[in-house]
Amino acid sequence: MDGARDDELGTTERVLTLLGLLQQCQVWTGPELAARLGVTARTVRRDVDRLRTLGYPVHAGQGVGGGYRLGPGRDLPPLLLDDQEAIATAVSLLAGAGGAVAGAGDAALQALTKLDQVLPARLRHEVRALSESVEFFNGGRAPVDPEVLMTLARACRDEVEAGFDYPSRGEVGRRRVEPYRLVASDRRWYLLAFDLDRDDWRSFRVDKMTDASARTFRFRPREAPDAATYVQEGVASRVYPHQARFLVHAAADTVRAQIPASAAVVRPRGSECCEVLSGGERLDAVLMHVLLLGHDFEVLDPPELGQRCRVLAQRLRSAGTTDPSPADGPGVRPGMRHGRGRSRGGGAAPAGSA
Repeated sequence: MDGARDDELGTTERVLTLLGLLQQCQVWTGPELAARLGVTARTVRRDVDRLRTLGYPVHAGQGVGGGYRLGPGRDLPPLLLDDQEAIATAVSLLAGAGGAVAGAGDAALQALTKLDQVLPARLRHEVRALSESVEFFNGGRAPVDPEVLMTLARACRDEVEAGFDYPSRGEVGRRRVEPYRLVASDRRWYLLAFDLDRDDWRSFRVDKMTDASARTFRFRPREAPDAATYVQEGVASRVYPHQARFLVHAAADTVRAQIPASAAVVRPRGSECCEVLSGGERLDAVLMHVLLLGHDFEVLDPPELGQRCRVLAQRLRSAGTTDPSPADGPGVRPGMRHGRGRSRGGGAAPAGSA
């Protein structure tokens, strides 16, 4: 039995070596591959068939210039990377997860999590050192510690509890959570998690975390809110002391194109209307931003904001009642028109003179 197992391991190793050779060169002849592997041409043909069974499209050509080559397939098969290729791939994925590539954050982190599962420990310090030496001049997301990001990604994947230090109300405290999803916005990474000490759902900014760690204790997943929606509502509304809802008479896609996702949540209300949820330090500021969208709108909440609209509307109407003459210069008060003030040339007499 031991001999059969050794033969199987030897075959697996040889097939993986064959795959690596096919990835290195455009075309290999049968004799070249047989010499590299130390086997017969017949064994090479059998190993090629094994690769085809696994989903690798190995093509064989006859005659002069013919040979074996690895071509594109219908599905993406597993890739075989050497140490340097794995390091370069991991660093590139970290850059994508950090926002260097527009729209690539979520996919990059998912691919990085898969690579991290099989990445040898000896390569991890090289990946970290290289990732810390890469910066981007075009802004992007707030920088995060790659190790923190990967720790949280692994904890989400493995469904194990996590802990980290996090600032709140000016003080840094330890948070114990059940991590569910990492969410990427246009500026930051967020973690949706169930806070065990507060017994409620919370979203956390990853760039504010320190000393993140994952435990071995697994948790039973709860019924979780939609991660992207929960985080967006928190960023756009819940973090502010004042929140407001508006019914805007324009299509949701039109309004979304005008408002950053981090500033408001836009929900469709039919084909020609949408609901806008936003927050701010002052309700007047929220109202101003909705007004400047250029669409008709109604205040849904809070009721006092509707009264504030009426007060501001009266103030704007009062400001527009005067109609200065084009001849009036800057700084001329309405009460100085129509001969009530002295002209520079002295030609106008004071009001009431003979």
